Amino acid sequence: MPLPRSAKVLSTKQPRAGKVRSALENANPEKEESCQAKRSPSSPQGGPKKRSAFGDITNAHKNQVVAGKKEALKVAPHKAQKAHAALGVAKNNEINLKKSMKKTPPTEAPAKPKEDPVPEEPVPAQLPAVEDVDKEQLGDPYANAEYAKDIFEYMRGREEKFMLPDYMKKQPDISGDMRAILVDWMVEVQENFELNHETLYLAVKLVDHYLVEVVSMRDKLQLIGSTAILIASKFEERCPPCVDDFLYICDDAYKREELIAMEISILSTLKFDINIPIAYRFLRRFAKCARATMETLTLARFLCEMTLQEYDYARESPSKLAASCLLLALTMKNLGGWTPTLEYYSGYRSQDLHPLVKKLNFLLTYQPRDKLKAVHTKYSHRVFFEVAKVTPMDMLKLEEILKSC
Repeated sequence: MPLPRSAKVLSTKQPRAGKVRSALENANPEKEESCQAKRSPSSPQGGPKKRSAFGDITNAHKNQVVAGKKEALKVAPHKAQKAHAALGVAKNNEINLKKSMKKTPPTEAPAKPKEDPVPEEPVPAQLPAVEDVDKEQLGDPYANAEYAKDIFEYMRGREEKFMLPDYMKKQPDISGDMRAILVDWMVEVQENFELNHETLYLAVKLVDHYLVEVVSMRDKLQLIGSTAILIASKFEERCPPCVDDFLYICDDAYKREELIAMEISILSTLKFDINIPIAYRFLRRFAKCARATMETLTLARFLCEMTLQEYDYARESPSKLAASCLLLALTMKNLGGWTPTLEYYSGYRSQDLHPLVKKLNFLLTYQPRDKLKAVHTKYSHRVFFEVAKVTPMDMLKLEEILKSC
């Protein structure tokens, strides 16, 4: 049925619930969830009010409002009594709570146990760096600086193979004093022929290792010594002396055939393994690590050469003996102690050398073999800085210095 033109049509369009709801959810999703939970179809505030498309023409709505007011008047007195009772109960509860708070003092929270302060870790002291002693000679093809450290580590390993036992017990006709006389003569031969010191040290080692295996008589001792120098010269020297030179130096006490036969006997007994570690090589290496002067090195060489005559030092490790001689020489010259560089290249700590250093100083102080002057006379010359005339250190002073190291 068509509507009259004067009649106003009320719009039935309602807001789009989807857009509004999404906007609310984005603004405050928790509030929207609570609002949705409270809504119910029967609640007048729950959702959009249902209404007719047209306005209320009759008085039905007014009648409903009046009836609602009457019912509210009837129910109001009953609700007021309940509200008054609820206020009274709340007031009593508040009074009781205040009384209980006055009676019971507030309990304090238990104090936390005191934690012991964590001690700060001490900052480790920076150790001085180890110096590369071979770096300066890397460009020298004759120095073999690239292999120097490996070579001496190899020689250190061979020391264990050539450690000497106490062989004098099985030598009925030879004593330690006879050996000292022989070594004193060998020092003179080395000096007369102007041989390298390595030749002298190796020759003494050859004599000792041969006497470990072979029982010998005293009349053959000089033959063994001279032949040992001949073999060592062939091993160490560029131009070794010939056989006739050794026959002459022995005052023709032996024949040529005897000397050659002894050479064969020594080499076959030692199985031609004559690359024996000697203290002199280690001493030069350690002196280079210490940046020692020639005078300091010569003093250490004097100390080391003195031990060649002493049978008790024959059983010492060559590297340890060399390190101890250098440490005593450094101490006597007030040049400091055993540096980290020396410890790295030698493999010995300063404490490892102290007993042998004291023993060497005792040997230098008392010199039990006064009649054997070859080493002392040799190092009393100006060429060797007259180091044999140096005053030995006091034993107590040396003890204090070594303790402070």
